[in-house]
Amino acid sequence: MKKSEATRLNILQKAFELIYVKGYQTTSVDEIIATTQVTKGAFYYHFKTKDEMGLAIINELLISNFKSTFIEPLKNSDHPLESIYKLMYGILMENDFLKVEYGCPASNFTQEMAPWNIEFTKALNTLSAHWENAIIECIETGKKNGSVKADTDAKEIAVFVMSGYWGVRNLGKLENSKSVYLIYLKGLKTYFKSFQ
Repeated sequence: MKKSEATRLNILQKAFELIYVKGYQTTSVDEIIATTQVTKGAFYYHFKTKDEMGLAIINELLISNFKSTFIEPLKNSDHPLESIYKLMYGILMENDFLKVEYGCPASNFTQEMAPWNIEFTKALNTLSAHWENAIIECIETGKKNGSVKADTDAKEIAVFVMSGYWGVRNLGKLENSKSVYLIYLKGLKTYFKSFQ
């Protein structure tokens, strides 16, 4: 990796860490520069604006991380409902990176930026669509192999799982406790039983 590429990646990673803890709107370019220890000129060499950097965080960091964490585990599953449940349990209860007190980075970006910036909306919608499609494909595989009822609406399950996840992340952030995650997971398990 060239020095220029390494500097750019460092800016993105450190900026993401700051934004995850503090929020996008309240994190200043000056704070990012101080944390990354690059010059203002170096920052603006890589990113014309803070929003350009924010989009790069979504497109270059979040989407690839999201893919490996939220999508890959659902591929080639013979028991989709079990796989989706395990995925949700792992993300909520065992993932060391996603902190209860800070919520979900994608959800945070959506709440902060989607109403104000069409480019953020498009990027976040792409991220969301990838996850929705992965869940739908997983459920459709289960319908074909008989592990999920044939008349199951795969999109309904995808929307239920995703909205529940993003909602419970916000509740967890408010309460600063994973106890609400356990309630969601219990309800999710009950919901899934109706499709077996």
